[in-house]
Amino acid sequence: MVAAMSMTPAGKGVLSAVIAFSIWGILPLYWKACFSFAPASALIAHRTLWSLLVLVPIVCWRGRMPEIAAALRQPRLAAWHLLSGTLLASNWLLYVWSTLNERIIEGALGYYLNPFLSMLLGYFFFRERHSPGQKAAIGLAVAGVALQFLAVKGVPWLAISLAVTFAFYGLVRKRAPLGALSGLFLETLILAPVAGLFLWLGTSAATTHATAQNLPLLATTGIVTVIPLLCFANGARNLRLTTVGILQFIGPTCQLLIGWLIYHEAMPPLRLASFALIWAAVALYALSALRSQRRSALQDSSRGDATFLPADSQATERN
Repeated sequence: MVAAMSMTPAGKGVLSAVIAFSIWGILPLYWKACFSFAPASALIAHRTLWSLLVLVPIVCWRGRMPEIAAALRQPRLAAWHLLSGTLLASNWLLYVWSTLNERIIEGALGYYLNPFLSMLLGYFFFRERHSPGQKAAIGLAVAGVALQFLAVKGVPWLAISLAVTFAFYGLVRKRAPLGALSGLFLETLILAPVAGLFLWLGTSAATTHATAQNLPLLATTGIVTVIPLLCFANGARNLRLTTVGILQFIGPTCQLLIGWLIYHEAMPPLRLASFALIWAAVALYALSALRSQRRSALQDSSRGDATFLPADSQATERN
């Protein structure tokens, strides 16, 4: 059954999403260890340019250049990917800034919030529905987030901004005409001139830091950017936003543990209690989803279906 599921678009989507969120979860270690010499804004500019260089041979190898060239001749389609690229770059900037400024845990909160925004967007834009158990889980998570607001003694603007930019990026990528690879390349291509201009105009030592010693490190930003983004885009296009939201909890959990246990960011009792509520919500939601999946499998079996296809298989692989 597992082998059959892995051959469906939904099975591929789940695997892609798990890989993406796992990589994103451990990236704070990479940014903290490698890039204390540069500001977040310059890193995002380099990240954009190096990502484009990584994508060029992949796109050529997959024969996607004609598709991308045709998209560039359509202003509406290009504007759609300009929007997704802007949301992505904004999220990158916030994420890297939070990591380099000892706010990894607050960044984790943002990515805990994002799945619930994805579920809300799934309800309004795709008519996705939730079972009573899933609704209870969402309510429990909201309570945990509210407690987190009290823990930081104010409005966690960074967490909210991270959640909003990435949730809407997932929505736009799901609705965008191009597939995962072509769409990501077009986003990066559109943003590249802005990134290049930013670095060219920069005159401070903090901005013009692409020395021979640092250049190999900067080049790796393209690799660690492209791999999880392609996986995420594939997952988002082949899964319900609700499913993507649940899998996304992998990333912030890794971030939280890294910020707390490795970099010793503050974890007062109130903040810990709020995360405990969120973890309970994740467990409850996952249990409810598993039960729904099993019921679907039994229904398929009773109808004599040879292959179990989860609800997410309604999506078609377009990558």
